[in-house]
Amino acid sequence: MTTTARGLRNNNPGNIRNRDDINWKGEVKKSNKKDFSFEEFNDIVAGYRALLMQLRAYAKRHGCKTIKDYINRFAPPMENNTSGYIKRVCKIMNVGAMYVPDPDDKTIMIAMAAAISEVENGVPANMADIEKAWDDI
Repeated sequence: MTTTARGLRNNNPGNIRNRDDINWKGEVKKSNKKDFSFEEFNDIVAGYRALLMQLRAYAKRHGCKTIKDYINRFAPPMENNTSGYIKRVCKIMNVGAMYVPDPDDKTIMIAMAAAISEVENGVPANMADIEKAWDDI
């Protein structure tokens, strides 16, 4: 029996934590949620859109510059093996931890979202879904 990763079951490939103060586009209505720890989306494209929006906010609102900065914020050490997470994202993206992605560069942000999704869910992301999500930002 194959178990689908939680992030994919929730259409939340980044496993974004549930927050009542943010209403994401495409988010499942609170009354229909089954997972109260993580966001749930109506479809995977909405989940990737939220992930991309969150990553861009990290740069614009929180000053993240490098891949290391982004992942330290996204997967903090109190909850994750952050150093291992950074290594995996960098390997998937074929960049170093000190690489500085442009948050407005579609290609690199899609690559980062895909890498995060793969680390979170254990399977490669569907790039077409992430591209659709980017186009909806």
